[in-house]
Amino acid sequence: MKVFAIRLKPQQDLKLSLQDFATQQNIQAGFILTGIGSLKKAIIRLANHRYSTAFNDNFEILSLNGTLATTGIHLHIAIANKEGKTIGGHLMEGCIIYTTAEIVIGASEEFTFLRTIDEQTGYKELEILSTTSY
Repeated sequence: MKVFAIRLKPQQDLKLSLQDFATQQNIQAGFILTGIGSLKKAIIRLANHRYSTAFNDNFEILSLNGTLATTGIHLHIAIANKEGKTIGGHLMEGCIIYTTAEIVIGASEEFTFLRTIDEQTGYKELEILSTTSY
């Protein structure tokens, strides 16, 4: 397993930056080990909603989880506002870093992650290929 540590800076888009990083590092089967920081704008698709919701305020990133690869990323985020109220959901483009995002990414060399349309859900879902034979 490889481990990468990155820091994103103010004004960067969290999702786009992570997708770019996966592409630059040729990550085929990555996963978030930890992710914290702050946002000045959050775009999140809430559970069972078709459309994203924009939140325009300063937020602490409490948690960032999911998978990433050159073929696509699927991340969920939990954020808290200045009163400590927490909201979370599917990370969308447009989440803009306020001061920092500190992220540690693991990458397996035993798998390849693909995103293929699942006929049952209608979404691009994770397809896991093993690069080793057992």
